[in-house]
Amino acid sequence: MSAADGRDSALAIVGVSCRFAGAENPDELWRLLDSGGSGVGEVPPGRWTGAAAEHTPRTGGYLEHVDRFDASFFGISPREAPFVDPQQRLALELGWEALEDARITPDRVRGTRLGTFVGVTGDDYAQLLSPHVQTLATQHALTGVQRGVLANRLAAFLGARGPSITVDSAQSSSLVALHLAGASLRAGESDAALVCGVNLHLLPQSVLLAARLGALSTLGRCFTFDERADGYVPGEGGGAVVLKRLDTALADGDRILCLVRGSATNNDPAGATLTAPTAEAQSDVLTSAYRSAGIAPEAVGYVELHGTGTPTGDPVEAAALGEALGRHRPAGRPLAVGSVKTNIGHLGGAAGIAGLIKVVLSLKHRRLPPSLNFENPNPRIPLDELNLRVQRDAEPWPEEAAEPGNPAGELVAGVSSFGMGGTNCHVVLSDWHPRPPAPTAPAAAPSEVPWLLSARTDAALRDAASRLAGSGAADGTV
Repeated sequence: MSAADGRDSALAIVGVSCRFAGAENPDELWRLLDSGGSGVGEVPPGRWTGAAAEHTPRTGGYLEHVDRFDASFFGISPREAPFVDPQQRLALELGWEALEDARITPDRVRGTRLGTFVGVTGDDYAQLLSPHVQTLATQHALTGVQRGVLANRLAAFLGARGPSITVDSAQSSSLVALHLAGASLRAGESDAALVCGVNLHLLPQSVLLAARLGALSTLGRCFTFDERADGYVPGEGGGAVVLKRLDTALADGDRILCLVRGSATNNDPAGATLTAPTAEAQSDVLTSAYRSAGIAPEAVGYVELHGTGTPTGDPVEAAALGEALGRHRPAGRPLAVGSVKTNIGHLGGAAGIAGLIKVVLSLKHRRLPPSLNFENPNPRIPLDELNLRVQRDAEPWPEEAAEPGNPAGELVAGVSSFGMGGTNCHVVLSDWHPRPPAPTAPAAAPSEVPWLLSARTDAALRDAASRLAGSGAADGTV
């Protein structure tokens, strides 16, 4: 299907990267999701110290070795590197990997109108550095810990001249970043966009504050939509996607993973407290997103929930989905929903990009992975009345019947992300048609072929070879 078929405003996702607890890359993430695995565990040894750490819940989806970084690869001197926030480092790595996945080399980016949009909320590293400013800080410290510089750091390294914007709308930051990137692409100010979200808990205080708010699970798991739901567990990591306008991606011969058909954002000011959501505002952002995408509500086959597993948030989100989508579907065909937070925890400002990447992979594999920790529904969530169902098992994506709202039988999904202060965002995705025919194998394919590797140092080359061997062993190719 071409842009002339009514997808003039569609965007193509042509590259993806990620690093989450239990998953260093998209392939590992898919294996974790499809198998119903969990990356939730204990805080890495030595990460937190002091009195605050003793009183902070220690269960979550944490990354190992966040202090490791190949500074010279990114043109950062040994003098500057210690003052660069690990969240900036992670964004550089994820941005590079997403461009690699999109088959885009850096020399093709320099000087182009590539936009960089990054969602982030925390500034733990600035707080860690603060006591040492007088004695240790150099001229590099200010840019190294400024949250607003995060997207600029990525753009500067790549030599990109498009918009460069760091977004903080609390937990919806990275999905709002994607919404802004889409607007930039459609307006023509960006020719391509790199959208990223990162989140690290380098201090225990931010986790402790969430616990004091009553947002964290005392059971150490995220029980989304379940009767045991009592909060979420924190998560770490991030992800990135490369976006282009569909016509540009087709002209460039890109591999298209899926389409972004539309998105919407709004504010929710009417709750009983600053952090209390309302079904009306969430329903409104859903309706606006599908209207912008030109997709009928009954065409949606799956929604990736914000899904924190909080006693207040889950029933509100379910009611909004029932109103905006569930009631439009035929009886007996409920809308499937799930939450990646059950696998890897709540990544704060990077939560939206985590959910988005889960759906990108689900569309690619045409399978819906299970949402974990669901046994009995929250009594405040009448799933049957709302025409919803929690995706409990891995299974093929439901092929929606051709109907007025979905004549092409597309696979359509939504991704929700809601900020603590009321900034809501919803993004609409669909699969991509047509798919290229599967290549035919040569008559006498060799049993072994060489695999070329390159790196800037001997150590990096050995590391790349080790990771390749590990990946091949995992999927049985070597």
